[in-house]
Amino acid sequence: MTNWPLLTLSVTTEEDVVRARQRARQLAGLLGFEAQDQTRIATAVSEIARNTVTYGRGGRAEFMLQGKHPAQTLMIRFSDRGPGITELERVLDGSYVSTTGMGVGIAGTRRLMDAFNIQAAPGGGTVVEIGKNLTTKKAPTRARLADVAAMLAQPGAISPLSELEAQNRELLNSLSELKSRQEEVGHLSTELDDTNRGVMALYAELDQRAEALRQASEVKTRFLSNMSHEFRTPLNSILALSRLLLDRTDGDLSAEQEKQVLYIRKSAETLTGMINDLLDIAKVEAGKVDVQIGEFTVGELFGALRGVMRPLLHGETVELLFQERGVIPALHSDEGKISQILRNLISNALKFTERGEVRVTAELHEPDLIVFDVADTGIGIEAQDLGRIFDEFSQVRSSLQSRAKGSGLGLPLSRKLAELLGGRLNVQSTPGQGSVFSLALPADMRTVQDPVAPSVIAERNSAARRVLIIDDEEASRYVLRQFLAGDSRMELTEVESGTEGLRRAQQDKPDLVLLDLKLPGLDGFEIFRTLRGDPATRHIPIVVVTSSLLTDEDQHALAGAAGILSKATLSRPLLSAVLADVWTQIGAAG
Repeated sequence: MTNWPLLTLSVTTEEDVVRARQRARQLAGLLGFEAQDQTRIATAVSEIARNTVTYGRGGRAEFMLQGKHPAQTLMIRFSDRGPGITELERVLDGSYVSTTGMGVGIAGTRRLMDAFNIQAAPGGGTVVEIGKNLTTKKAPTRARLADVAAMLAQPGAISPLSELEAQNRELLNSLSELKSRQEEVGHLSTELDDTNRGVMALYAELDQRAEALRQASEVKTRFLSNMSHEFRTPLNSILALSRLLLDRTDGDLSAEQEKQVLYIRKSAETLTGMINDLLDIAKVEAGKVDVQIGEFTVGELFGALRGVMRPLLHGETVELLFQERGVIPALHSDEGKISQILRNLISNALKFTERGEVRVTAELHEPDLIVFDVADTGIGIEAQDLGRIFDEFSQVRSSLQSRAKGSGLGLPLSRKLAELLGGRLNVQSTPGQGSVFSLALPADMRTVQDPVAPSVIAERNSAARRVLIIDDEEASRYVLRQFLAGDSRMELTEVESGTEGLRRAQQDKPDLVLLDLKLPGLDGFEIFRTLRGDPATRHIPIVVVTSSLLTDEDQHALAGAAGILSKATLSRPLLSAVLADVWTQIGAAG
């Protein structure tokens, strides 16, 4: 390391203390330090020099420039011949104050300077090194440093009065600057108050809109439920009357009349199917669908589907295949609803496959997860349309759309039924090569749910993802609630303290924890360590949502978190993406 000596002073009297302060200010100015840093350096030198005289029985001060540009530091080294410091640790943390004030100057100097080091042994004297980083863009040349050393070496008159005047000017400047900053803080506080009022008004408006959306959803559900029943009565009559006509109950029909009745019947059947889908969706959303758990085998399920779906095959260009992969034990679930989902998927696959095959497979993944795949060699789905196909009444344009018309309700209903059964429905597709719809379900719903009434099973499955939010800030919890409000499957629990959050996590064992780090009681780091260290809660995914700037050490302490999100950049898409990964991992774990 490069050291350039600039000045050495003897510090044995009060006049030496004044001289050290004056020389420190002068040196700081010559090296290009700003006025505030000049004052800090002079004050720090004054405090340590006074300690050297008062407690150290005199000594000396060495001024030097240390390091190479741009990492250069003005270092001042004080050494005395005193008795040392016996309470050094307490002096450094600011808790020790003697009757004469000893310790306050050292602690204050440590805050003023960029570098600080002290060595003191009882009876062996004290060495104090303090430093201030040089921030000028241009490094002082050797010639400049030689000039500075020469100027400092010249004797100067010691005037305590002039030094006092300089300190007074510094104090006035500091007070003026403090007043300006107080005024600025006042303006910022006013702006913050205005912003807070605006934010609270926005929150109130969001609450109102959320309540309005909830009520609108309830109205829509009631309307669909009521109107579906009203529509089905006349449609059933149309179907019954058309059957009477086709059976020639009241006389023969001409070929043209038979064609007309068949058109009427087909239209009525299409409308009946749409009404049934609407009614099913309304029931699922209202949590009024009964889940009938029974025992059945995949072979029995495939046998029934094979008979129902065969009539939908057009010619011999498409083959419908059913396959069990490996040994699959008997299932305990709702066979009717699984069959309804698979019928929808197979029907869609047959509609959009002109040649090739539609293959339905079942395979056991882990002991308690079964996956049904419906794979076709059809036209496939564009990547930008994969998310839309599960929206109600949404249909993707294709070359076969005019031939394969539908209501746009089959896939949305299938996904809702899959979630009702505690599973999930996903799709992968390549345009021109075909699609694969994957239905993953628990093989035994009895191990997932307690034996309760069917309506309760439906309600639990429709909100099967239990999320625990641990955050002491109401505004942050509100934002998380709003971001998660679109997923009706989530059941949110909120706690404000770390101690209560840990208790609820250990007691309830939620599917996910959204964890703040700065909390009353236990902090987030301690909660994270405890949950990850307990075998009973180690499996719970934890997503950290914090406003803190995390160090490398913090990141290491949070290793194993399902995600770490900053409140400053938090958004609904970002949170949704992280949660989608979490749910996928949970599903894959089975």
